[in-house]
Formats: sequence, C-alpha cells, structure tokens
Amino acid sequence: MDKFIINGPCKLKGKVNISGSKNASLPILAATLLFDKPVEISNLPGVKDIETMLKLLESLGLKVNRNKKKKSVKIFKSKKIKTQASYSLVKTMRAGILVLGPLITKYKKAITSLPGGCLIGERPVNHHLSALKKLGMKYNIIKGYIHATAHKNLNGKKIIFSKISVGATENLIMAACLAKGTTILKNCAIEPEIRDLINFLNKAGAKIKWIGRRSIKITGVKSLNQVKYKVMGDRIECGTFCVAAVLTSGNLQIKGFDPKLIRTELTLLKKIGAKIKTSLNEINIEGKKNLNSLKNLATKEYPDFPTDLQAQFMVLLCRANGISKITENIFENRFLHVGELRRLGAKINVKNNQAVILGNNSFQGAELMSSDLRASVALVLAALIAKGKSIINRIYHLDRGYENLEIKLKKLGVKIKRIH
Repeated sequence: MDKFIINGPCKLKGKVNISGSKNASLPILAATLLFDKPVEISNLPGVKDIETMLKLLESLGLKVNRNKKKKSVKIFKSKKIKTQASYSLVKTMRAGILVLGPLITKYKKAITSLPGGCLIGERPVNHHLSALKKLGMKYNIIKGYIHATAHKNLNGKKIIFSKISVGATENLIMAACLAKGTTILKNCAIEPEIRDLINFLNKAGAKIKWIGRRSIKITGVKSLNQVKYKVMGDRIECGTFCVAAVLTSGNLQIKGFDPKLIRTELTLLKKIGAKIKTSLNEINIEGKKNLNSLKNLATKEYPDFPTDLQAQFMVLLCRANGISKITENIFENRFLHVGELRRLGAKINVKNNQAVILGNNSFQGAELMSSDLRASVALVLAALIAKGKSIINRIYHLDRGYENLEIKLKKLGVKIKRIH
C-alpha cells in the first residue's frame, strides 16, 4: 500500500493547473449509456474513481478508447449491452449508483449494487429510488443489489425531492432525458457539476432547462446526438490549493478554474486573512503569518460552504488565532481526521456534529493514517506545516480524487515522496 513521506515545514510558491473535475466527470461518463452514437469527453482527471467508472462502463458493454496523454476518452455503444453493475466495481465509489437512471430509461432493466465509497456517513439511495419509481421504475433490493425494471418507457412526472441530493438530482436528470413527456424536478441540488452534466446533455440534443433556483424542466427526447465535450475544472482541488497557499504563508497562481464558482470559499479565506486577486480562470492567492479564526463555519449545500472542503479548512483554522467552530451538516461521520490531526498537535474537541478548534497550534511530524478521500488531503496539508517528517499511510483514498498531487506539490516546493 502506498504512503507519502513529507518533510516540513514548507511554503508553497509558483503556478499550479487545476485538473478536470472528478465529480463532474462521473455523471457525464454514466450518461454515455444513454447514447447510440459515439461520445468524446476531454479534460478527464487521471484519478482512481474515473478508472473505476470506465471499467464499469466496459463491464456493461460499452467500448472505451482512452487517450491518457490528451486526458480524453471516446465511448461507443456495442451490440451486446449488459445491465448489471457488479459490487466489485461499485463498492469503491458511491457514483456507481449513477448508472441506474441511464440503464432503466434506455434498456428498461438494471441490476445495480448498492454503492460504496468513503466511510464518512450514510449515503441513502432512497431519494434516487423513490423518484425513479414515480417515473415508472419498479424495484426490489435482493442481497445488496437493486433489481429494477420498467415494462414500458418511463413517463415524465412532477417530482419534489424531500432532501437536496446531488446524486439523486443527477440520476433523475439522466433518466428523464429519454422518458416520455415532461418531468419537473423541484428542490434540486444546484452544484456546478450538475450544471456541467446539463450542459453536456443539452449539447447532445436533450431538452433541459432551469425554471427556478432549484427547479428543472426536462422534456424527453427519443435519442441523443454524437457529441464532444470538455469537463469543467475540479472545484475541490482548486479549493484545496487555495487553502494550502494560505496555510503555508505561500503565494500561488492557480490556473484553469473559474473563481466565480467558489465565491463562498474565497470570501471565507479573505476573512481568515488571505490576499486574493481573481481574473478569468485564474486565482492569485497569498497567505500571511497571522490568521483570523472563524466563529461558526457550517457545511451546507451549494452555493454555501461544501462538506468536501471541511477537513482542509479545519487544518487551516488550527493555525489561526483564537477559537473556531465548524458544524458538519451533510455527513454525520466526517470528523475522522480529527484524531490524526491531534497526533500532530492539534487541539480540537468534537461534540456531535460540531468541532471546536483552539488555534495557533504548532504541529510536530508524526505517522498518520488516512480514513477517506478529503481526510487524506487534510493530513497532507497538516504535514506541510509540521516540523520534521510525517508519514501518511493508505493514500489510495487520496488517489481516488486528486490527480498527481505529489508531482504538483513538488513543483511548488514541497519535500514529498511516494513510497510504494
């Protein structure tokens, strides 16, 4: 199992290019099941979750031609399409459930394993299932698999999600594309990655439009056209590098991402003490020695503060003056990194879904264990400001969502190496 060895403290300086978005690529790849004609997708990040999704599509019968140098893929429909998504592929990522909507609307049947991923809390699929049922899908859950059928075409309906869910919104958008009639989705997630999925489908001839802040109207079409599409940049990777610059009192030029999509995060970083200038697809960010605490930072659905940056901001607030509080409202088990940060010297108390951080800590290098994707990168960030050597084990979690992280960090002045 791979591990990182990092010698700190480090100060990040230089330019970094943001990779394509993992969370945008996964639903777009799942949506290729809707097509009879070839699809070409570019700006795919070279991360484990993308490899897993491509293997899943191949297992379902699609032909996948990859060009790793160009970070692109061409996907073709074959004559033999299978409709079972196996546990061995779905167990490592929750996005595996996203093939359910396309399979059921296109092929009228699907057997999909219940999804896996990081151990950060419940990810109930009931929002996906109850909404698809309203479109005409029938299902049973047998031995960890969803057995779904639709005897006829799915039919458009008005659906109000009881809870805002990114995955359920994506699954229903894809299913409704080829359904008969019109589907209205209300209380939808509005993350930029969802807008990217809609842009992709509309470019291929789908009829999807926003009719309110969290409302979408989808008029079903019979088929989708051949299309080429470039995936957006990775919002969470961009936010992570912004935090890294401020954390290390560094100075970074971050390229390849629209700053407007992380307004909330940049506003918070300015409050903490960052100096930030933005232009089209570029962020210049500089940190300083004295940082300010945040009295109550709370995770919430977009456009508010994302749960996927909570762990990274927690590390940053360990360096700030005074006491900070973070409330986690999305996942009930997303403070697994706290115990590892304490090993470095962090002073953090957790009660229920709130963490209280006593700032102005000095970190000492230690051996650490990753528990999930975002916790992994938080430990890397913490090691950047720790004195001495830190060893971070189980970085396969990190490889699921960050492309060439150690290579990018080395170019910015970090003493980091991967041990196989």
